[in-house]
Amino acid sequence: MRVTVASIALAALAIATPATTAAQQTYPTKPIRIVAPFPAGGTSDTIARILGQKLTEAWKQQAIVENRAGVAGSLGSAVVAKAPPDGYTLLVGNVGPVAINHNVYKNTGYDPIKDFTPISLAVTAPQLVVVHPSVPARNFREFTALVKKHKGKINYGSSGPGSISHLSAELYKQMTGADMLHVPFKGSALITNAILGGEIDVVFSDMAVVLPHVQAKKLRALAVTGPQPTPLVPGVPTVAESGVPGFSMTSWWGVLGPAGMQPAIVSRLNSELVRILKTDDVKQKFANLGVDAANSTPEEFGKLIRVEIDKYAKLLKSVGIQPQ
Repeated sequence: MRVTVASIALAALAIATPATTAAQQTYPTKPIRIVAPFPAGGTSDTIARILGQKLTEAWKQQAIVENRAGVAGSLGSAVVAKAPPDGYTLLVGNVGPVAINHNVYKNTGYDPIKDFTPISLAVTAPQLVVVHPSVPARNFREFTALVKKHKGKINYGSSGPGSISHLSAELYKQMTGADMLHVPFKGSALITNAILGGEIDVVFSDMAVVLPHVQAKKLRALAVTGPQPTPLVPGVPTVAESGVPGFSMTSWWGVLGPAGMQPAIVSRLNSELVRILKTDDVKQKFANLGVDAANSTPEEFGKLIRVEIDKYAKLLKSVGIQPQ
């Protein structure tokens, strides 16, 4: 009997196909743990709970959110990276721990490319550039002119060196030649209190944090940092439209698992997440949070992660931040 490579491959395919189908049909058979690598009550936690609730409803298996905060999201991310790749431990990871942190911290406990399986992008959110009402700028072009006129005297707040609020402001400085004083804080709540009190002039902030204060007219919104305007703040242009062409900084969140997951389980998770993310209910819940629902294939999400890692590595190097 003559055995060929082709016949072996066909036999392997015949064996693998039922196994793949079985995995798709039976998963999940027990509760799923969704790790949110930031404290309860924050944006990552809320996104994880919305998705977890919808997965629970769809699959009749509990999707339990576990908050594992620490090291700017790296602690919880490392927990998922080291978990069995069986689809029962997932991460709601954002741009910080997935694309930025390994260039800020020497040992995050994981490699963002090698140690995760991308499943789907879930949320995108441009930042909102806001100023204290005492700042004499009615729009972003006026703000840039003001910063250039008072070189080094306008100050901006951030969540600390290497945070996206810090990097957005530094990219703006690089692209315009403007000079501002950096005032780092330990968390978005402290930044918000500082700008509400007039201690700092401007912040490139997560929209969810400052939008209520803009709506209450306690802060003035000048621009959004994404590639296009958002209906969350009608009439507010982008930074790129306001004299800084090419500027784009967008936060994002997505669902990942440990490296080595079965393709069938990844496919089942992706299909269900995409369905959930397209529903009007979830879109509205995310809009109320100040973010936009998004979705992708696993391959598209993986490509985004690689592009973002490269982008932030270059930006961090340009502002002199070395892993510590």
